[in-house]
Amino acid sequence: MSLPLLLCCDLDRTLLPNGPQPDDPAALPRFRRVAARPEVSLAYVTGRSRALVERAMARWSLPPPDVVVADVGTTIYDVGPRGLWRAWEDWRAEIARDWRGRTPAEIAAALAGLAALTPQAEDRQGPFKLCYTAPPDADAAALTAAARARLDALGVSAEVVWSIDETGPIGLMDVLPARATKQGAVEFLMRKRGVPPQRVLFAGDSGNDLAALTGPFPAVLVANAAETVRAEARRLAHAAGKSDILYMARGDFLGMNGNYAAGILEGLAHFFPESAAWMDP
Repeated sequence: MSLPLLLCCDLDRTLLPNGPQPDDPAALPRFRRVAARPEVSLAYVTGRSRALVERAMARWSLPPPDVVVADVGTTIYDVGPRGLWRAWEDWRAEIARDWRGRTPAEIAAALAGLAALTPQAEDRQGPFKLCYTAPPDADAAALTAAARARLDALGVSAEVVWSIDETGPIGLMDVLPARATKQGAVEFLMRKRGVPPQRVLFAGDSGNDLAALTGPFPAVLVANAAETVRAEARRLAHAAGKSDILYMARGDFLGMNGNYAAGILEGLAHFFPESAAWMDP
């Protein structure tokens, strides 16, 4: 058996084929075979809540993960047999320090004067996650800078993440504790499981994946990602000296198109060539 491998996948428009680009019918069956390997630990890393993750798993017949990093990195669950989920209280305690005793209502009140922002539905919010929509043509740099200034004045340590939902299209802004990014959650998971960076693969597609895509572990950007995200990922990876561990899926691997799960598998085989033999019976 190969060395243990931690496979971390975003869901919407990364593993899930729910974007405008076509998926490849061979990809999800191959992904299920990879996930069933004894050396593979599978983690879903997503902005979805637990309920929405379970809904996606049922709809697309996704393989059961070992871990779910939910709510844009603010919640981590072990997923046991028979669908038993256990929240990691040590992660909750880790990120709670960044809010410094402030409640979500207090943080929301500090941002209430930013007219371009509209709070998302209640089921998108959490004790360590505030989610907003904005016009897709909003000045993202100015809006996030204004939000950060208000959060700094409140005395909280926060991360402001901007992305575009192309299916809308609509702008999305998440406000999280500074430690509670997808990258921070994956690094915490690595430490807890004793997995070195070189045995991790992160897969994503959008702006809220950029920090993890250009972090200390190998990463793949699926082919259906927007060109603006691809350009920014290249820029950030180059600036961080990480260009050699960021792979841009482009298709033609095993005859697949590189979108969604096909892109994940393409990146997996790029960094871990032995995995190509796992993908077909």
